[in-house]
Parts: sequence; C-alpha cells; structure tokens
Amino acid sequence: MTVFPLDNEQDPVRRDIIAAINRLLAGTPHRSNGRLNVTQLAIEADVKRWHLTHQHTDLKDRFQAEAAQAEAKWTKAVQAGDAHEGLKREHAELRQYCRHLESRLEVYATALNQLALEHAALSGRDADAAKVRTLPRRRQPLP
Repeated sequence: MTVFPLDNEQDPVRRDIIAAINRLLAGTPHRSNGRLNVTQLAIEADVKRWHLTHQHTDLKDRFQAEAAQAEAKWTKAVQAGDAHEGLKREHAELRQYCRHLESRLEVYATALNQLALEHAALSGRDADAAKVRTLPRRRQPLP
C-alpha cells in the first residue's frame, strides 16, 4: 500500500489526516472502524468531515483513489478465492464420478471375463466344458 509522506507538511491538521490515511490504508485504525471512506477518515484523523470535503480536498481525493485501488485488489482476491473454491468443488465431483466409473468398469470386466470363460467352455476349448450348459435362445418377436 502506498504510504503518504509527512516530511513536507507543517500544518498539524494535514499531518493528522495523512497519519490517519496511512493507518487506514495499512489496516491499523486507532479510532474508526477501518472502512476506507471519507467519514471514517475524518473519525480516524479526529477532524470534522468538512475539513476533508472543503479544506483538504487534495488529501481526500488521494485517499479515495488509494481506497478504490485497495477495494479493487480486495475484490480481485475474493473473486480468485471464489474461483478456487469452485475449482475445488468441481475437482471433488470429478473424483467421485471417476470412482463411480471405476466401479462400473470392475463389474463389466468381471462380466466379460465370465462370458469369455463360458464361450471357451462351449466351443470345446476348455476341459471344463461339460460343466457349462447352454441356455435356450429367445424366439425372435414377430414383426
């Protein structure tokens, strides 16, 4: 965060305002609730709001510009966090779907293996062919 220098300021009110700006932008308020608006800046600087809106408009404008940048950064961070949560949720759903497909694959592999054994037994390529009986075929439905 940009820190406003106090070096060139002789006016004690301006020095108080700049110190309050620096505290608010750093996230360490002493008197206010820490929101980045002009009212909270006036409370933090312990000055009347009209000092900011009528006498020290340059400081008010600089503060509002910095507050807008801080708000944009915060919004971008929140959106990135939301996107990350969405990706984590989607990842969990895909993993669950993958587990479901793997269990189906096991069932199909077992069925195919059983069918292959029965085919081998029925075609006479297996010594255990006598143990397998063929089922009667279904009749074809009439058109």
